[in-house]
Parts: sequence; structure tokens; C-alpha cells
Amino acid sequence: MANISYMTKEGLKKLREELDYLTTVERPRISKEIGEAIEKGDISENAEYDAAKDAQGMLEAKISVVQGQIASARIIDESKIDTSTVQILNKVKIKNCKNNSIMEYTLVSETEANLKEGKIAVSTPIAKGLLGKKVGDKVEITVPNGIIPFEVIEISL
Repeated sequence: MANISYMTKEGLKKLREELDYLTTVERPRISKEIGEAIEKGDISENAEYDAAKDAQGMLEAKISVVQGQIASARIIDESKIDTSTVQILNKVKIKNCKNNSIMEYTLVSETEANLKEGKIAVSTPIAKGLLGKKVGDKVEITVPNGIIPFEVIEISL
């Protein structure tokens, strides 16, 4: 079985909506493209047919991945989330001790991560380094650019 992925109700809802779109909109569209390519005659040298079959293969792979994510999803009971230490679904305000910049991230599952919204996956180096820390804790986190010292300023929901 795949690894369990913890997520919010909204995250699981988005995955189900994506799966529904892929199976009810994209799958029939690609099937239609394949049918149209077959109608044009000899498929052994038909580039449209080959492209449609390739697209179908990629779509089915994506559907399989999303189905696996849904199957391994576990909903987090947000009412039981504690803010005494950093954990998934916490909003964490941290200070980069090198340049004194303040950043705020919400730790979420891989499927819900969106840096533009300030949501980072719990599997990222920064999130891993922050998990279990308390307000006031200082931690050095290894990131692709080197080691950065951070201080946990605030933990909230």
C-alpha cells in the first residue's frame, strides 16, 4: 500500500474533483481524438493517432496517481491540532537568523502544497526541520543553498 498522506477535507475534495474531471472530461476527449484519427485511415503512419495514444497513456498514468493519492489519504481532524509544537496544518512564523527576514508557512501534505499560498509540504527540508519545535526554538536547516538558522516565532492554526 502507498504511504499514508494526511490532508484536509478541502485537499481531498480537490483531488476528487481533479479525478472526476480527468475521467469525465479528459478521457472522453482523448477517446474522441483517437476515434477521429482512426477514421482517417491507415493508423500505422498516422501521427495524430500516435499523439492521441500517447496522450491517452499519460492521462491514464495521471488518473492512476490521483486514485492512489485518494486511496492513501487520511483526513486530519483539525479540532485536535495542537499549537504547542510545530505539526502538520500549523501556520508557522519563522525568522531567518542570517538576514532577519520573517516568513510564514502552513505545513500541509504534498498534494496540497502551493508556495504562492504559503503552503509547504511536510516533506520539504524546512518543514522537516521545524516539525516538533516550539516557539523560541532555534534550528539550523539544510536547504539546497546551504545551512540556514531559523527561529520559531509563532505557531498558530
